[in-house]
Amino acid sequence: MQNQIQASVQQEAITASNAIEKSLFERLQNAKTWKGLEVIQDIKIHDLDKRLSIFLQDLNRGYQGVYQEIFCTDMQGKIVSSSNPLNIGRQWDLSSNRVADNYQFNDVYLEPILFNSKSIALPIFANVPSLFSSEQLGRVYLLFDWSQIYLQLDQASAGGHDFLLVDDSQTIIAASYKLRSKGFLLKKIPITWLSKNKNGAVLKDGKPLFNHKILVGYDHGNGFQKFTGFKWTVFVLEDPGQANIPVRKMALFFILLLVITSSVATALSLIVAGKISAPIAKLTQFTRQYMRDQKVGDSPPQLVGEVGQLTDAFVQTVKQLDQSRLDLIRASKLAVLGELAAVMSHEIRTPIGIIKSSAQLLSREKNLRSEAKLLTGFIETESDRLNKLATTILESARPHIPQFNSLDINQMINELVLMLESQFKNTDISITLSLIEGSAFVEADYEQIKQVLLNLIMNATQILGKNGDIHISTKIEAEDLVIQVEDNGPGIDEKDVSQIFDPFFTKRDGGFGLGLYVVQQIIKSHHGAISVDRSPLGGARFTIILKRDL
Repeated sequence: MQNQIQASVQQEAITASNAIEKSLFERLQNAKTWKGLEVIQDIKIHDLDKRLSIFLQDLNRGYQGVYQEIFCTDMQGKIVSSSNPLNIGRQWDLSSNRVADNYQFNDVYLEPILFNSKSIALPIFANVPSLFSSEQLGRVYLLFDWSQIYLQLDQASAGGHDFLLVDDSQTIIAASYKLRSKGFLLKKIPITWLSKNKNGAVLKDGKPLFNHKILVGYDHGNGFQKFTGFKWTVFVLEDPGQANIPVRKMALFFILLLVITSSVATALSLIVAGKISAPIAKLTQFTRQYMRDQKVGDSPPQLVGEVGQLTDAFVQTVKQLDQSRLDLIRASKLAVLGELAAVMSHEIRTPIGIIKSSAQLLSREKNLRSEAKLLTGFIETESDRLNKLATTILESARPHIPQFNSLDINQMINELVLMLESQFKNTDISITLSLIEGSAFVEADYEQIKQVLLNLIMNATQILGKNGDIHISTKIEAEDLVIQVEDNGPGIDEKDVSQIFDPFFTKRDGGFGLGLYVVQQIIKSHHGAISVDRSPLGGARFTIILKRDL
């Protein structure tokens, strides 16, 4: 029972540590994303039209208390725009900009936590490079409201335990309410509490913070995704005297029960032990593997009877918990996607309009060759498609209903290849077709399916080298039309297949990782399916299944 108490305290420390690191990872991702936005470039003109300040005010309102303030400074530390207009023109205290190496992640930095009588904040900032030169324009600052960490620790302490968050100098930088009210903030923990182990739970001398021994559960943090985490430790504290009261009561109860049932239990244990111990050991191994690796491993063997039902129910619960964790990660990515789409969709439409207008003026030129007229027509139609794509990205957070019409997939593929021939004329990339004869009709949205095929083809061209070959085929399977786009490129690693359609997942420099996510969403909205595997050509093969229009 004592081991179970220690394991429970240890697990509470791990859970709280993961929650804190996830929350701070999201804040770091905010800084990384926002520093590259076009509107942030207004730092260079000191936000003359206040467009940047209005944008920062909208961001801060959208996060509802997560940030105390969001502002931008020039390289001398002068605040040029802010979600709080009263601070514009003030000087940010550069003397506090002491950045430790272990508090840097992807060019995003953390300054020391600002403790004062009115509020507590964690300044997070990123340098803003010019999009048009090599100079640094300034910095974007996010003053994360540290009370959000207090709230997380207070919620975790509802189970009766006290929580501490300690930095790498053994200073208490956050605590649950009971310990905060006792003045524990900014005190040092006893050096004896430190351990080289990743996490655990041990009985320690509580002095000078406590006058008695204390059960200490701790976790140094596992990071979040590619974020390695800070050198911070979460401690869970429990008075061993209080913890052992139910243990003693239960021990007396079991002793009495053991005396009464010992004769019967001895006989039955020999029979039941062999049948129960093996599956229970398998279930325990399965549980430990999940706690260690944070992913579902091989399920225990199928059993009959109550033990089998218990095993099945437990395995199903673990799988649901794992899926919930993956869904939470996906929801975080989609939240960032919504923010990015709201800003970028407006900026894309302006150059698209200029391109389309230029193509229309060019098409009116006299003595224009027929090939040039065809190309200007392609520019106009593709400009319209890009404009619709910007709208699709903007509305990606809510369902988009396709406009279903009868569509000849073979004809669309031929049109796409004809449109792309001029682009591939001076390259080593070739496209071969293997299309079924006869009917290849489906009920689908023309523009959306065109976008899907064009995305897959262009993705292939971006990774193909010399002697690149793209093969597009169609075939019929029962009531379905199967479309395959494959290439002879390097292919996709098996470990990446499960994430290939996730938003923001990309292995290409400069990519946003949205193309295949949009493709999957379109196919799902058509009640179809898309998958990826290795092509006989050696590269990747994308397979799309759509219902035929019979």
